[in-house]
Amino acid sequence: MWVAKLTGHMPVSIQLLSRFPLLLPLGAEAMEPLSRAMTLREFARRGVVVAKENPLFDLGFLVEGRLQGVDFTVDGRSVGLYFVDPGDYFGELPLVDGKPPAEHVVALVKSTVAFLDAQAARNLILTSPALAQAVMSRLAQRVRNGLAQRTLLSLPNPFQRLCALLLQLPAVSVQGVVTVEQAPTHQELAIMINASRETVTRTFQVFFAHRILVRDGNALRLEKWDLLQDIAQGRVDPPKA
Repeated sequence: MWVAKLTGHMPVSIQLLSRFPLLLPLGAEAMEPLSRAMTLREFARRGVVVAKENPLFDLGFLVEGRLQGVDFTVDGRSVGLYFVDPGDYFGELPLVDGKPPAEHVVALVKSTVAFLDAQAARNLILTSPALAQAVMSRLAQRVRNGLAQRTLLSLPNPFQRLCALLLQLPAVSVQGVVTVEQAPTHQELAIMINASRETVTRTFQVFFAHRILVRDGNALRLEKWDLLQDIAQGRVDPPKA
């Protein structure tokens, strides 16, 4: 069960605003009124940052921590939709269509969020072509991610679904080695592939035993990218435990 959102309102400095890529196209003059229209709020782990179908919504910017967009199936199971990492923003869909959020956003760890008043955010997007383009690109990416998620969930077994999801996670490649720098927990992965946490844990044990994956602190190195892809697409059978 998620807990209610926690806490205090604090002012937002112009220096802090400069850490958000979405706002970088704005000049210094535009930052000052924004800082007055924004507030900082802190959320405990598992706190509800945005509630689905809440008629009141603002544009959120994650300062620190990590968030996840989630929804529920008709039988009450949670489904993970996307992650929000520091510097990123969320809540753009309600600003565009004026309707309540389509999913919950929860804090995976203790998090600090800067909120921009909805009307101020809408006016900002409408008067800044660069911001409007960025938001449109984000919405297009959300659509693409949703289609990829639907395809992923159609795969016949959890092993394939987990392989496909690992290949979709944001990663960096250095000298041919692909690394997911902030790997989700087993529970977070489980709700994104419609499987139990225990199933994900057992699958990871097989991955590690065959050095398909290597854990490096909070990061995961995808040592055998081609094999993950072959398993996800059903070209080869998963390795045995």
